[in-house]
Amino acid sequence: MAPSISSTSVMSVVAVLLLLFPIAPAISSSDQAILGACKTVGGGSTYFDVQFCEEAIGSAAGGGTSLDYQVFAGLAVGLLADNATSTKAKIDRLIQGGSGDGNVKLNVGDDAALGCCLLSCRKLYGGIVESGPTCTAAVKTGKFGEATALLEKAAAAVKKCEDGFGKSNVTSPLMAEDDDTYKLAKLGVALLRFA
Repeated sequence: MAPSISSTSVMSVVAVLLLLFPIAPAISSSDQAILGACKTVGGGSTYFDVQFCEEAIGSAAGGGTSLDYQVFAGLAVGLLADNATSTKAKIDRLIQGGSGDGNVKLNVGDDAALGCCLLSCRKLYGGIVESGPTCTAAVKTGKFGEATALLEKAAAAVKKCEDGFGKSNVTSPLMAEDDDTYKLAKLGVALLRFA
């Protein structure tokens, strides 16, 4: 006679197996496309990593079905423009004597080196903001060489901004913004290589 297995025993085994091997949630096709693109462009990048790419593109991508490298590059350009616009506004607040968030108060008149750096950065970020619509149009119309040149120019401008603080021996109040802006510009360049 074969041994009988109770339904309680079977359920206990199933429960243990589910605890040991949880079922992974299904990843949407857009999330899969983003992850695949980010692994391709960010896996060996010295400028940004897969996680930065995934968070940036994932924050801007809707549930669209036509997600490809050109679309992703367009999203990166849009994020770059938004970041540059908000950073320029922050620089304006800093030059006027306050951060606007209540945490930092700077008086540019008291520190000529800081003031000079902020004025230089404002001009550099202004250039990034002004070139945003042109870069967006270049990506949309397939003029990837033009878009890449504008993105590289933006990355160089941000690097120049941040380097100015170092050369003047003052602490940069824009370090996080400069880092994100630089990475977004380089992300756009990387995505355009596959578009």
